[in-house]
Amino acid sequence: MKRKFNDTGLCVPRRHYMVDTSAKIEQIIRLIKEGEYFTINRPRQFGKTTTLELLNNWLSLREDYLPLSISFEGTGDAPFESEQAFCPAFLRIIAHTLRFVSPEISDYFAQASRQVRNFEELSQFISQYVSELNRQVVLLVDEVDKSSDNRIFLLFLGMLRNKYLLRDMGRDYTFHSVILAGVHDIKTLRTKIRPDSEKSSSEERFNSPWNIAVDFKVDLSFTAYEIESMLRDYARDKDIRPDIPAIAEQLYYYTSGYPWLVSKLCKFIDEDIVSQREEKNWSVVDVDAAFRMIADEGYTTTLFDSLSKNLENNPDLYDLISRVAINGESFPFAIADSVISLGHLYGIIVRSEQGRCQIHNRIFEQRIYARIMSGLLRAKYREVNGFRGPEFYSPEGLDVRLILLRFQAFMKEHYSDRDARFLEREGRLLFLAYLRPIINGLGFDFKEPNVSHERRMDIVVTWQNKRYVIELKIWYGPKYHQEGLEQLSGYLDTYSLKEGYLLIYDFNKNKVYKQEEILFEDKHIFAIWI
Repeated sequence: MKRKFNDTGLCVPRRHYMVDTSAKIEQIIRLIKEGEYFTINRPRQFGKTTTLELLNNWLSLREDYLPLSISFEGTGDAPFESEQAFCPAFLRIIAHTLRFVSPEISDYFAQASRQVRNFEELSQFISQYVSELNRQVVLLVDEVDKSSDNRIFLLFLGMLRNKYLLRDMGRDYTFHSVILAGVHDIKTLRTKIRPDSEKSSSEERFNSPWNIAVDFKVDLSFTAYEIESMLRDYARDKDIRPDIPAIAEQLYYYTSGYPWLVSKLCKFIDEDIVSQREEKNWSVVDVDAAFRMIADEGYTTTLFDSLSKNLENNPDLYDLISRVAINGESFPFAIADSVISLGHLYGIIVRSEQGRCQIHNRIFEQRIYARIMSGLLRAKYREVNGFRGPEFYSPEGLDVRLILLRFQAFMKEHYSDRDARFLEREGRLLFLAYLRPIINGLGFDFKEPNVSHERRMDIVVTWQNKRYVIELKIWYGPKYHQEGLEQLSGYLDTYSLKEGYLLIYDFNKNKVYKQEEILFEDKHIFAIWI
């Protein structure tokens, strides 16, 4: 069977090119062997279902384990209406899952589903089944947060918790290990209980029925080295010899290892880029082209629809993300903050190396940036929406100097009489709005995270496979200016560039609109003051 890169549903090794995640699986297997209960809560399309299936396959090959792998996907809300509905439904789901791989066990669970009516009877059934079986029974539950009201499911977890504690005291038999997978962790599942539920007291909402679970610390995102394993597999199949380490690094650069995004970029390259040409070898330039395809505002997918929905449905989260992605503001990554926690839960925010909030990856940042800026251009900055023209482009590339000088003239004409407070708040947004129509459709730009005294913002513009670095910062005097030059020089080194650009906002009353050619170390920096 011809294999391909998969961007829908479960990844299957015989059908799809897959990253070698055996090291991650081995870490999880150690937890199972130790009889731990835990939750894999990760954002959508982060490889949770594939991870559970790989675990199920490993367990199925062992004579001393019996995996019961189920999912609440597509079950609807009926099983969660009451314990009388949930208990037999739980056993029916197990029976349905096992009917092709173990018909005898499937029939046993199907028969039990006609007899078990409540949690007490379900608990007794589990105890009897496990005690009579000379195998370690492992329960794997996917999509645990599919119900709109999780009260009944949380009561089920409470039952499993009690059985776990009694087992360790030698007074009960129960599952050897339980693994739950979903977007929400148990804490956020509790907050989803409907307020009109019969039992929706604050005690039920905030007391954890799952405090027996160990922390799940396995990183399911892909490293660049792990991405290489998938590319090597593909290269062998296609008999090509690309620069695999460089391509893997570039894929990681744009995705930060988000599993679905990695697979999608590879799919674009395989099916939409190299398939259209005679030369089938991949290059770093192909990864850039795939990034432009996935960042294109005319393209959408379930993951991006979910991203937009989560921002629209949570105004506080929308505000935080806007301030981080557009304004370049810096916030401590405090997971106790409910808004930051929600952004992390949805995979939008991660902790930077400096302990600050950071957008998870450059693709998300580009999608968020484009969406927010589109609204700003319609509502707030309509006067900058028409700035494009042939003078900005040449065979050599993008004329960034001319863009900066035109923006300086635009600001002097339209905003010179505005107060400093307004310009400090809106100045960088104005430049982003000014820049966007110039490069739209021909290139793209994104902001790099940074931490500095100046609240500086680094913008990287890619146009015709060339990169340009523009640093936006506020003037705080010569000392901080010198530090900013050092930072910009170091940043240019990461791109092997010798030329950079500075856009400086000066809020002093006696400021001068000026430009300056700066030679710093081995760099040529063009700076303008506004």
